[in-house]
Amino acid sequence: MAAFLDALAALHLLRPLWLLALLPIAALWWRARRGTATTTTAPSRGIAPHLAEALTVGDTGRRRVQPIDGVAACLVLLTLAAAGPTWSRVPNPLLAQTAPMVVALEVSRSMEAPDLPPNRLDRAKFKILDLVERRAGARTALIAYSGTAHRVAPLTEDPNILRSMLESLTPEVMPEEGDNATAALTLAGAELAKSETPGAILFVLDELSEADVSAFRDAQAEETPILFLVAAPDGSPRGALDQLDGATVVQLTADDTDLKAIDSAAASAYRAALLGDERLDWDDRGWILAWLAMPLLLLWFRRGWTMRWALVVGLATGLTAPGPAQADVVDWFFTPDQQGMQAYRATRFSDAAALFQNPMWRGLSLFRAGQYPEAADLYSRLDTPEAAFAEGMARTRNREYRPAIAAYEKALQLRPDFPQAEWNLAVTRAILEFVETAREESDTGEDSGIGADDVVFDNEANRGADTQTDFSEEDAAPEFQTTEQWMRSVDTDMGDFLRTRFLQENAAGARE
Repeated sequence: MAAFLDALAALHLLRPLWLLALLPIAALWWRARRGTATTTTAPSRGIAPHLAEALTVGDTGRRRVQPIDGVAACLVLLTLAAAGPTWSRVPNPLLAQTAPMVVALEVSRSMEAPDLPPNRLDRAKFKILDLVERRAGARTALIAYSGTAHRVAPLTEDPNILRSMLESLTPEVMPEEGDNATAALTLAGAELAKSETPGAILFVLDELSEADVSAFRDAQAEETPILFLVAAPDGSPRGALDQLDGATVVQLTADDTDLKAIDSAAASAYRAALLGDERLDWDDRGWILAWLAMPLLLLWFRRGWTMRWALVVGLATGLTAPGPAQADVVDWFFTPDQQGMQAYRATRFSDAAALFQNPMWRGLSLFRAGQYPEAADLYSRLDTPEAAFAEGMARTRNREYRPAIAAYEKALQLRPDFPQAEWNLAVTRAILEFVETAREESDTGEDSGIGADDVVFDNEANRGADTQTDFSEEDAAPEFQTTEQWMRSVDTDMGDFLRTRFLQENAAGARE
């Protein structure tokens, strides 16, 4: 229902001048209607009414629907379709199709209250994990706050990153006690500003302090979508939350009712933000009205209805035309890009790539179809930062790390403020460094002619780590661990890591 109301509020016409064609259509319809009525009553002149009624066959004068009515309705629908009705924007194909979200979790002593078993904080963690899984494919960031606020994880699509860090968030890892939601709001806004896709901020707390009301009111004035999930029993004190007029406050529930409400509110804010983005084109929906006009054309085959010759002429022209000119029926009503979008939404990415004329959408279709070299080649011919960024992603997927780094650097040259390109550039460089290091560490020397029993020291470049190996007979056949076993054997306490990092950030902030 919310989506329908948003679309109704944004409804307008891209080419409103086409509405002027409704005037001659109405005039022709009225004239034809009047002429039809005169024709049907003419034979009754000079004949007694009771005799005229007996001689009339079919009672055509009382027929409510005339052939011209179907013709006029079809022309009206086609005129409205040509006027370009629209109520939504065309999303950028290189950006996420769902709204990013920054989750700010209160990690305070009050959140350890056991009135929501096992306690409020653990129930909030479970609910956040359910939300992340529900928003599969969307980016989510995590912020923890008590007396200070700290970014736990940046915007990511990987729920495993958030899961491991959520489990370690306790009041003991926070540098200071308290519930400074204002600091969390500032940090969440800065994190959300790094994304070109509009998003929302979700606060998971038990109550809001009076000292934070002014900051949230200012954020509401800036139209920043802020949602609140109250992790406390129904009826518990919520602090100053009731003072925020128009705020979306959702009570934590045992089922997924709260998650549905959060999803609906976030999606509504995302649609509203897209409608206000002047950089995006409006999505022309006139083709819907064109399809509605098609059933009216079928009425022209009915006996006694006019205009059926128009279809005969049209079909005859199409059948007698030369082979190359015989276009598919779909081509009469949809542009190649519209047909490509239909194939893309149906996940027929290879077909979409063949249909699209827009190079960005064609490249994205090739990318989604797994044709990374073709997508990279197409993007490399375009001189825009978005195309260079997409080329880098395609080459990274194809394991061409050095060309991918060059593509990301090109994107940053064309647009210095491009956080996605900066992030992907850093990640790709780290991958390249890891691959080269692993390759050097696993080099057996066969290519250089070194024998299996030769002792060679090749760590002059300081790549890899110095190791000592005991070649005793007991260790002649070592058991290699799988990746999962190796990860489990790493003795790392995430709680200690977060506590140390938060203390360093707090100390750095105090010095500033």
